Amino acid sequence: MKFGKEYVSQMIPEWQQAYMDYAYLKTILKDIEASRQRSDKPQAAALRRKLSMRRAFSGLTKRYSFNVSAIDSDSPDVMVSAVTREDGTDSIETTFLKAAEAGGDTELMFFRTLDREFNKVNDFYRSKVEEIVKEAVALNKQMDAFIAFRVKVEKPSSSWNFTESVSVDMNALASEGSASQSHRRTLADQMGSKVEDTAHERRSNDTENGTLPSLDENVMSDQTPEGFKRERESPMDVLGHITLNNTLETPQSTIRNILKVTKQEELKFTRENLKKIEERLRQVLIEFYHKLRITKNFSFLNTLAFSKIMKKYDKVASRNAAKPFLEMVDSSYLTSSDEINNLMLRVESTFVEHFANGNRSKGMSLLRPKVKKEQHRITFSTGFLAGCTVSLIIALALIIHVRNITGKEGQKLYMETMFPLYSLFGFVVLHMIMYAANIYFWRRYRVNYPFIFGFKEGTELGFSQVLLFSFGLGTLALSSVLLNLDMEMDPKTNDYKTITELLPLFLVIILIAVALCPFNIFYRSSRFFFLAILFRCVAAPLYKVNLPDFFLADQLTSQVQALRSLEFYICYYGWGDFRLRQNTCRSSDVYKTFYFIVAVTPYWSRLLQCLRRLIEERDSRQGLNALKYFLTILAVCVRTAYSLDKGIKWKVTAWVFSAIATFYGTYWDIVVDWGLLQRGSRNSWLREKLLIPHKSVYFIAMVSNDNGKSLIEPKRVPVSVPLKRVFFPFLQVLNVVLRFVWLQTVLDFRFSFLHRETMIALLASLEIVRRGIWNFFRLENEHLNNVGRYRAFKSVPLPFNYDEDKDS
Repeated sequence: MKFGKEYVSQMIPEWQQAYMDYAYLKTILKDIEASRQRSDKPQAAALRRKLSMRRAFSGLTKRYSFNVSAIDSDSPDVMVSAVTREDGTDSIETTFLKAAEAGGDTELMFFRTLDREFNKVNDFYRSKVEEIVKEAVALNKQMDAFIAFRVKVEKPSSSWNFTESVSVDMNALASEGSASQSHRRTLADQMGSKVEDTAHERRSNDTENGTLPSLDENVMSDQTPEGFKRERESPMDVLGHITLNNTLETPQSTIRNILKVTKQEELKFTRENLKKIEERLRQVLIEFYHKLRITKNFSFLNTLAFSKIMKKYDKVASRNAAKPFLEMVDSSYLTSSDEINNLMLRVESTFVEHFANGNRSKGMSLLRPKVKKEQHRITFSTGFLAGCTVSLIIALALIIHVRNITGKEGQKLYMETMFPLYSLFGFVVLHMIMYAANIYFWRRYRVNYPFIFGFKEGTELGFSQVLLFSFGLGTLALSSVLLNLDMEMDPKTNDYKTITELLPLFLVIILIAVALCPFNIFYRSSRFFFLAILFRCVAAPLYKVNLPDFFLADQLTSQVQALRSLEFYICYYGWGDFRLRQNTCRSSDVYKTFYFIVAVTPYWSRLLQCLRRLIEERDSRQGLNALKYFLTILAVCVRTAYSLDKGIKWKVTAWVFSAIATFYGTYWDIVVDWGLLQRGSRNSWLREKLLIPHKSVYFIAMVSNDNGKSLIEPKRVPVSVPLKRVFFPFLQVLNVVLRFVWLQTVLDFRFSFLHRETMIALLASLEIVRRGIWNFFRLENEHLNNVGRYRAFKSVPLPFNYDEDKDS
């Protein structure tokens, strides 16, 4: 793999604008190469004439030697110097000394761009290191409180003796009985004073050498806590001015906040609290170490990129500019600062000592990210189950055609009873396939969906795992359908109708059992994550709304028909209709009432989520979003009423509310959720940043051969450009068209070859497809928002609150 592709693949997607623009510098090098080729043509012709003359008189000129490739490598081509800017920060400035030569203007532009890119990278790295040092200072205080809290719990009799022996006991306790580690310093010493000492040494050395300083003096003094400027206070005194940071949100806490009932909780020194604090602080350190690794990789990758581009420049332009420039890079803050390396070593030592009982292999396995390995058995199983699903669909179609099931008397009764039961699995499988397609395209265009959704590192499912689940469920459902039909037509089993009717119920029970299985099989982490988010959606607005909450609630709004199928399950099996295969549900007023309630429940959940965000965030857009779901609720209720009572008043009302909700929802999808149709954008009514290289993907009305510049270069896959230009715009138009599927409900189209239940299932499937299209562009917009704000890390709340933190 070429370095350019490897460089892009290793970028942090949210920081990609802060990296050196390697691709753009390569384009300038191509211009330099083309310019040199044009200027070297006449010189090459003259050189060939001289060489031919020289060969003709070689016998007379043996005294002289001529080396065409000789280049004077001692003469400098550039001069690199450090410059102090107005804000007090340092930057580099490269002076190109051969600008008067042919093509020198292009090379001059190359060095100006190179300086700009390096200063951008260097400034960004410096700012991130400063943030990390500030965070390390906060972790000092957290570790002080943690060790003091553990001493108070483990040794309550001696915990309040403010003597030097207590401090020694604290370190001994923190090492969990390891005698060799009992006198190690705490994280406060390791991550605070050493950082300051190292930074002081770096500043002294850099001042002597005339290079850039590692950290600004004023910044370092601001980041140094008071405990480092004076003699450290007694270790146990810290417990007098801290409180536990209770971030566990419950419905009771939400209600208390609404009623403004404050509950003062005393700091309880219990083993249960100690376990919670230790777990929280462990997660904080793991995330902090992850941040250190990413920042270190940022420095290494950019340094390597500058080295590569300068070597290419020397090769293309036949210059000697790489050495002086790279010497300045080596002495810059980007390369020479060692705060990150020192912090990584100290975090490793501290984590192993305090959270892994001195077991380094165990501690490092927790700190380092989990690398997911592609398993061939998953690929094989997915392909096998996909083949089974396709084969069963073909077999079902052939059985229906050969046995002429659609022409028999019981066809209508079967469609009204069994088809709604089995269609539930079809809706679930289709939604999972669309989600797998979303994951594939998110990965291809480097959308960081695990970070956006907040998945635990290494537990997110790939598209192959999702397809494995979907095809597995599809195989079970289709096998149940074929078994049901065979038992109905077999004379020996024709009397056992109760058994045949119970097959869908058995399948639902198996599906629920797998979802609730407590054992670590079938991707337990992902299943429990889904169930937790589902519970938060049901319990809205009693929980703070995060992106996974409203994203899943939006998925449920496209599964209204699946929820109605669940209602039919309860009615059909709960009221005993399955024993006689009769459908008395639709004649029940209770069923009709819940038919309304089930349809509006997902929209009601989203409405409550929007209202909570409106109150908490004071964002007027959340109020407008709540209005969208309120209009949708009215439209769904009116259309449901019209489907049950065909009257002209209900029809007109359904037309009005459905049209308003559709146009409002379409505008919200494109402009707000997708961030498109922005006036004044450089991408012609789209948005400033795009992931997909072709503008036609976003805007079908644009007929142009000019490709929009992609923010992130996608991984190359064998997909032709014409397919891209047709497929993606088709999806854009399809999303708008599918919002009008409610027209069938109002206009009541009827097809002789389609049963009513089949038409309902097709329309529900189209809505699921529309939701899958929405998912990709919605998460792309969220990812670009993270890119614009350089958000690449999730924030883990700290376990302790200090009094001064609460005051601030």
